[in-house]
Amino acid sequence: MPKENFLTNRIRSIGFAAKGAILLIKTEASIKVQVFICLVMTVAGFYFEITNTEWCLQIMSIALVLGMEGMNTAIEKVADFVQPNFDPKIGLIKDISAGAVMLVSIAACIIGIIIYGPKLF
Repeated sequence: MPKENFLTNRIRSIGFAAKGAILLIKTEASIKVQVFICLVMTVAGFYFEITNTEWCLQIMSIALVLGMEGMNTAIEKVADFVQPNFDPKIGLIKDISAGAVMLVSIAACIIGIIIYGPKLF
């Protein structure tokens, strides 16, 4: 069997990543809420005509929150697979993972306040 080339492998990888993103959005309630917030903030960005720098900060914040939520979900799924029964060590791992999402979300909220606070008040 001939070895696949670099481009074919990259296209296949993008397909797997897209499948994962769609599964995440379809199956995880927290991601659904965050995608809704993302859409609201995008509309707000257009409405308030935020600057290019503000767009960059907003897009980076959204990407970090969604990316961290995806990683948190993956960590939880692996932990549940490895240990389906209650285990305090697994619980600690899940709490730390959720805490990371919370920290990024707080930072994103602060960035949102910095961007939109002056426009609203």
